Amino acid sequence: MRIIAHLDMDCFFAQVEERENPSIKGQPVVVGADPKGGGGRGVVSTANYEARKFGIHSGMPISWAWRACPQAVYLYPRHDFYSKVSARIREIIRNSLKNVSDAKLEQVSIDEFYLDLSGLKNFYFSQEFCHDIKDKIQQNEKLSCSIGLGPNKLIAKIASGFQKPSGLTVIPQNQVEKFLAPLQVETIPGVGPKTAVVLNHQRIKTIADLKNLSQEKLLSLFGKWGQGMFEASRGIDESEVSEIWERKTLGKQTTFAHDMGNFYFLKRELFDLCGQVWNEIAQEKLTPQMIEVTIRYFDFETHTRQKTLPKPL
Repeated sequence: MRIIAHLDMDCFFAQVEERENPSIKGQPVVVGADPKGGGGRGVVSTANYEARKFGIHSGMPISWAWRACPQAVYLYPRHDFYSKVSARIREIIRNSLKNVSDAKLEQVSIDEFYLDLSGLKNFYFSQEFCHDIKDKIQQNEKLSCSIGLGPNKLIAKIASGFQKPSGLTVIPQNQVEKFLAPLQVETIPGVGPKTAVVLNHQRIKTIADLKNLSQEKLLSLFGKWGQGMFEASRGIDESEVSEIWERKTLGKQTTFAHDMGNFYFLKRELFDLCGQVWNEIAQEKLTPQMIEVTIRYFDFETHTRQKTLPKPL
């Protein structure tokens, strides 16, 4: 029997900042670009739960966040510092896993981890283990996390978001169908707004609705991704917890203080970004084969173009 946990730190950047500066605790905290009194051009990286009450969320334009809650505490992200905290959390988890036979740990982002706890044999012992992990992170780092426990990575990830902050949600195999059925289709990782619109046009709003759509229909609507949705609607996910982390993308971006339409200026900036990316490619000894360029306008309309090269660079 597979038993997989997904550990997700609660509003990680904001929570770390609150720990470092207790005077801001209890206030709306937004970590991201400088709002510049509502004229900022970047986005929100993380918002704590007090800020989320105002509708602020990750990826939102910082100017929108300012309009929603100008009284919030706005902080610029300290990625190097957050990475050090993340590394300590990873070490806490890894040390705990030493007592679990055949355990695996996969870090998928700075604040997300998958744990293969199948060696504990049942969900009762796995649940006790997760409580212990939560306590150790709280004691050592003064930070809370939420954990989902399920028979695979898909269910564990969805479950980890259910009782935030500091929740622990357990979904054994015999409860998967009941757990998934009432959820909105957007709950499935990878189903974004555009996919949801297509599904809604088919009168598909919940995962139970999606499950009633035939495999052939999903393949015709979404191609290869249709197969993924067909399996996800049934709680199927055979992907393994992998301890080998492999970088998939590497990129750089910039945001201009004012709208910029000068071709020669933009070309120079693009070349500068390319240079920064290439330096990191060289340092990490990577061999990329796809190039992607994204442009975002003042109203957040976004266009992306990709090209796969015949040979790796």
